[in-house]
Amino acid sequence: MTHTVHPYSHRLGILRDWKSRWFSPKGKYKIHLKGDVLIRQFLEKKLSGFYVADIEIERSAKALRVIVSTSRPGMIIGRQGDGTETLRNSIRKLLEKHGLLDEKVDLKLDVKEIKNAEANAAIVAQMVVEGLEKRLPFRRVMKQTVEKVMANRDVLGVKVVLAGMIGGGMSRTETHKKGRIPLQTFRADVDYCSSVANLPLGTVGVKVWIYRGDIFNK
Repeated sequence: MTHTVHPYSHRLGILRDWKSRWFSPKGKYKIHLKGDVLIRQFLEKKLSGFYVADIEIERSAKALRVIVSTSRPGMIIGRQGDGTETLRNSIRKLLEKHGLLDEKVDLKLDVKEIKNAEANAAIVAQMVVEGLEKRLPFRRVMKQTVEKVMANRDVLGVKVVLAGMIGGGMSRTETHKKGRIPLQTFRADVDYCSSVANLPLGTVGVKVWIYRGDIFNK
């Protein structure tokens, strides 16, 4: 029997780096882990619809750095640039409320722009969810998304899978694929994301795989 492995964790230490980067002193691991989970949950809820691709967290003894990767940085930063400050204060209040942050720790929030949004699986999955929640026909949404992604020069393959109550009637799974997705090749740069669309009949799971060529060591 084959084992289905998450494409991200499958390449950890080879092509990918950990999304939380810190070393915990004795007795602090549980506090840091809970803090990471709370930060991620808070930002995912707060920044939904902002096309956030990744949330990375770095810690040192005196600093905590949160890096948000998005294709729409202007929406988070705001016109006067006060958006990041407000968000940073909200994160600080949340962690202090749960007793997970010392006053001495310097909290930093960085917003990183993703230039090529169509080659990022997380952003593409959000586009599909947005289309489904607007009650557009699911086949059209899948086809248009796949074509938009494949129009990108960097992309060699894409697969979109929907599962749930789509198109009324019974629950089913629909797949649309173009190009190739070599899941077992370690050097293959395969980006993956799963998301959920909330529709009147229930939730629909959305999975996206994007293959961006092979990465060879220089």
